[in-house]
Amino acid sequence: MSAGELMLNSGQGAGSVNPEKPSRSRLGLIVTGVVGGSLVALYAVATPFVAPALRKVCLPFVPATTAQVENVLKVLRARSGTLVDIGSGDGRIVIAAAKRGFQASGFELNPWLVWYSRYNAWREGVHRSTSFHISDLWKANFAQYSNVVIFGVPQMMDQLELKLANELSDTAKVVACRFPFPTWIPERTEGEGIDTVWVYDTSMFKSNLHHGSTETHKQKTQINKTSSS
Repeated sequence: MSAGELMLNSGQGAGSVNPEKPSRSRLGLIVTGVVGGSLVALYAVATPFVAPALRKVCLPFVPATTAQVENVLKVLRARSGTLVDIGSGDGRIVIAAAKRGFQASGFELNPWLVWYSRYNAWREGVHRSTSFHISDLWKANFAQYSNVVIFGVPQMMDQLELKLANELSDTAKVVACRFPFPTWIPERTEGEGIDTVWVYDTSMFKSNLHHGSTETHKQKTQINKTSSS
């Protein structure tokens, strides 16, 4: 090969562009964009599901286990009428209760979970016997319900004791999941570990509330008499 041909071939090699490089670059950008967009979309969808649902205390959405749902239904087996799940999450307790014949409602502050619950109820064919409300539990009144289910956290249970004792009828039952109420004495428990549920008879804790109020009134009266004398 002549020197001129060598120089010509060298020039063509130096100035040529690999057609695969732009393709790979564009592919990399596309993949990066798709992955990034997917992460943003996942974050947007997932955040409302794990954000605190009840703002007065931090109560994140943690789905009930299959065992928890079964234990709730077991302790309410002989019951009927209306049922409410306070902080109903994705609606699985409400839907399961509706399938057992309850007229079941859920109260949940997170609108994404409420809409998801309504969809699930429709898909399971129990939308006529269920209802889901976007509401703060502290602003709702539960007097109309004969069965109450609550998945709470310790920081809220003492306040909820007083609220339910003031609102519920004497024939209502309260089922606490994951954490018991601090001063109420359960009439029975079911399950073990995180799947434990505690059942409370309203007539008992309302009686205790009345007794406590009476004792407080007597103590105040005695203090006033002592101060006057």
